[in-house]
Parts: sequence; structure tokens; C-alpha cells
Amino acid sequence: MSSDQFSALVLEEQDGKVKAGIQRLSTERLPPGDVTVAIQASTLNYKDGMILKGIGRLVRSYPHVPGIDFAGVVEASDSPDYQPGDQVLLTGWRVGEMHWGGYAQKARVKADWLVKLPTGLTLDRAMAIGTAGFTAMLAVMALEAHGVRPADGEVLVTGAAGGVGSVAVAVLAKLGYQVAASTGRGSEHDYLRSLGATTIIERSELAAAPSRPLLAERWSGAIDAVGGTTLATVLASLKYRGAVAACGLAGGSDLGTTVLPFLLRGVNLLGIDSVMCPKPQRVEAWSRLVADLPMGKLDTLTSRAGLKDLPGLAERILAGQVRGRLVIDVNDVE
Repeated sequence: MSSDQFSALVLEEQDGKVKAGIQRLSTERLPPGDVTVAIQASTLNYKDGMILKGIGRLVRSYPHVPGIDFAGVVEASDSPDYQPGDQVLLTGWRVGEMHWGGYAQKARVKADWLVKLPTGLTLDRAMAIGTAGFTAMLAVMALEAHGVRPADGEVLVTGAAGGVGSVAVAVLAKLGYQVAASTGRGSEHDYLRSLGATTIIERSELAAAPSRPLLAERWSGAIDAVGGTTLATVLASLKYRGAVAACGLAGGSDLGTTVLPFLLRGVNLLGIDSVMCPKPQRVEAWSRLVADLPMGKLDTLTSRAGLKDLPGLAERILAGQVRGRLVIDVNDVE
């Protein structure tokens, strides 16, 4: 393949349906940007699954190259902040939605969207973390900023066998928290204990709407990747002045609750947005991931697939059938 040609997974919209296929493209088709990156790896997040299946109209213009994350090496740069050969990563900024993304061998983006690969992290492991792990770290940092400490009691992680949940469990355990991990998959109990969970909570315990506005005080804090009735139940079960970092909606976007947990127990609902997160906080979060995410555990929760495998994997992640994190080799196209 010539240097001005690259392979990409391209989404086309036909008769109202989104179809994916690998195509060879010219670099002339890359969107405007300061920096061109030769991508080494990407990953699969829940949002990627929605985009690949055309759910939620996250993509408005086709043809489109999806992939909200990527890691690679700078190939060309008009920015003084990056030089050819620099290793970089990208998450968020609506790349893969509004802007062509990481399911390709090349990308061109704004320099401000990139983060230099932190010392101690490889490109492959950066994508094993990806948006899901980055979001988990932001959630941990939010709980810390609120004052939730290991001595305060158990911290709950919902959707714990997924990407956000798996990283959250591993990081919290490394930091000394007692971690209660909630999952609906009985086969994943041993996996979650291996990441550091001390208690396993069946998803069904949290999935029903709370029977009353305030339930027994149980959790000092929580990281919730589920939303819906699960989040309502968690709010009603937090200890006095506890907090939940909300970062997902796999269980629905509606929130049926009352103001009583906020008024009578002083609990806090902390919203986590990884997409438009300011760069200084991004750099801090990636630094914290290098320090506080056990890389051996990251390796155990990571599996791999090729660019060609993404259409089928999209259905699996939306159905909650993907454990941990998944690195996508963008050079595996056949």
C-alpha cells in the first residue's frame, strides 16, 4: 500500500440503515487538522457500538470513519507541540462522531485534541484503557475530590464487568478501597474478584425501582455506568454525604428518584463527561492511570480483535457481552 493510501472501516447509510465495510482511501480524504497520525491501535467502547449500529443519530454525515479513540505515531504536524515520531493518544472531542475517527490506519485531527503518551505506558495499553478506562479514572478522581476515602466504607461499581467498571474496580482496589462490584453475569464473579472486588452484588438487587425514597445506608460512594433505575436505587442507598459518579446509561437515560436523598442525607450526584474534558484534567487522569492502574490486571482484562471484526463486536458490546477492554488492531483488515 502506498503512503498516500490507507485502510479504514467506513460507514455508509443506505435506505436509512448503516452498513460498515473496509475500504482503501486516499489521504486527501482526511478531514482538516494540524496533525496527521499513523494509527497503531484503537478500541471498542459502548458509544462505538451505538455508532456502528446507527443508534442515536450520533453521526449526521456519511460516509464516515468511526472510532472515538486511537493511539499512534505523529506522521506530519503543523503544530509546534508535536513533531513527527511523537507517540500520542486521543479520546473524545466527538472524534468518531462529528469528525473521522480511529478505525483507520491514519487520522488527521486538531493538535489540542491530542495527549502525548505518558511515560510508562505503551500505545497498546493506552487503547486497552481507552475512553472507558479514562472515564473510570475521572470518576475515581471526582469521588476523591468529594472527600470519599477508603476508611468511609464500601464503594459500589455498577456494570462492573464492562470496560468502565473493570478499570474502576482495579483502580479503587489499588487505592485501598473496599469495592462492591455489581454485575448480572454470574460467570464473571471470579474475574471481578481477581480485579480486587471484595463483594459481589447481583444486578437484580439494584435493577428494581426503590421501594421508598430512602433505603438503608450502604455505600460511601459509587461509580455508576448503568443509569436508569439502578442509579435511582444507588442514590437512595448512599451513606450520609456520600456521592455517586454517573458515567453511563447502559440501563437507560431516565432517572426516577426524589430529592429526599439530597436533602436528608446530603448526597451528591457527580456527572462525568470524558468527551469535552479540559486538557489539564486529561493529562492528570492519564498520569494517574499510569500510577494507579495495575498494568498486570489491565493485561488480564484486555482482549484483542481486528478492524474487520468490529461490525460483529458492536452487537456484543451493546448486549453487554464484552468483558473488560478490547484493543483493535487497525492493521488487521482481512
